[in-house]
Amino acid sequence: MPQTIQKEKFFDPRKPFQSQRPETHEEWQARMGGEVLAVVRSGLYLDFRFLDMALSALSPAPDERCRVLATDGQVLFYQPSHLLRLYQDNPKYLNRLYLHTIFHCVFRHLWLKGRREPQLWSLACDIAVENVIDSLNRTSVKRPLTYVRQNAYQQITAEETVVAAAPVYRWLTRQTPGVLRQLEREFVTDDHRLWPKDAPDQPQQMPTPLPQKTWQKIGERMQTELDLRDKEAGDGADALKQQVKAANRRSYRDFLRRFCVLREEVKLDPDEFDLNFYTYGLSVYGNLPLIEPLESRESKKIEELALVIDTSYSTSGELVRAFLAETYTLLKGQENFFHRMNLHLIQADNAIRQDILIHNEDELIHAMNHFELRGGGGTDFRPAFEYVNQLCAEKKFSNLRGLLYFTDGMGTYPAKRPAYDTAFLFLGERFDDANVPPWAMKVVLDEEEFTGAAARPQSTLADALAEEDDLYRDLNNS
Repeated sequence: MPQTIQKEKFFDPRKPFQSQRPETHEEWQARMGGEVLAVVRSGLYLDFRFLDMALSALSPAPDERCRVLATDGQVLFYQPSHLLRLYQDNPKYLNRLYLHTIFHCVFRHLWLKGRREPQLWSLACDIAVENVIDSLNRTSVKRPLTYVRQNAYQQITAEETVVAAAPVYRWLTRQTPGVLRQLEREFVTDDHRLWPKDAPDQPQQMPTPLPQKTWQKIGERMQTELDLRDKEAGDGADALKQQVKAANRRSYRDFLRRFCVLREEVKLDPDEFDLNFYTYGLSVYGNLPLIEPLESRESKKIEELALVIDTSYSTSGELVRAFLAETYTLLKGQENFFHRMNLHLIQADNAIRQDILIHNEDELIHAMNHFELRGGGGTDFRPAFEYVNQLCAEKKFSNLRGLLYFTDGMGTYPAKRPAYDTAFLFLGERFDDANVPPWAMKVVLDEEEFTGAAARPQSTLADALAEEDDLYRDLNNS
């Protein structure tokens, strides 16, 4: 049990004697709350060495708005009086609460809600984090497993395979109001009211928030630490490893940026425009500005790309349509492709079945509206590479940055590395990535990114693509 905290007088010798004043009760509570969090953080570090960066990433600050602890991804807010009371009455629960809040950031739950129902998403995140903490089996955070917890974990695992936020959310949508209330009483832990608000309507045109980038780096470092400290992490860390690995998975949108090139395009560049010279010229000469805005700017976008779709018998048609719908949503944005593009959309199984050449947005829309799956034979990746190599030899590609091959991996790979970057993209649960060549990138895409498109009726692809603009909001998780 922690020692009883005694209120003490505060004196700062660096200040003149005349400016000294007694410390108010609120100031004392805020200061002692920060010291309590430092003690809790130090204790957790002794048990979880692989959390060194994560535990020190949030700066503590008092805030009366939260119940006990809350965060916005940058600051750890605490309610001083409630925090001190909890430290005296139940210090082990405070350990869990601190670790719970940190794990929300590590798993990037704050930025992945999208258009999910806020209350259900909040509960799903709490269940996912509590499952990880319960599985760690460490004395500093251990608590008895109630029947409600055991039953919830078992049902989620049986229906959704893994107890992560997105699968838990799907499971929660199938529960009755009574069950949801019971789960809220059992699992709701920290305060989520300070989590970032919804993303704008064009998320692909907005930069990644700085806190999310910071936690991305922390998550990658943590994954490495867990691999290196496998014995120290213990057998109970499997759930933590799984969720950290899933959180570090790169989104399809972010991966496409790898194939961007930097060049000038005809477009006004307001960033390089000096308004002072412009207005000074108008004031002196009436209608003669001294400088005009630049009519060209440097942009980093995708210029040339070969996109190959595996249409063999083993590949699900629903996943292919979902992948194409998501690809359409990303590529049609003016911030992703230059006005004049060179995109080859190729269908292949054990032979080339179709090659659609796309130069602009109108051709992209037309291709997607009239897209039909062709193939259904065995899988052999070599014909697609031979075909693209031939296109390069014929100068159909002048600066091909890469070939993206969407597949389930069950086929014959080429033995020789091509002159361009290659990535094999896997989606869903049924894929085999064991034989991917070492020279190729292997990317497992987050199925949640494509859920909206995959779940739609297969009427016309145009309908699915038109709806995608309104329904797509989620980032990569897991």
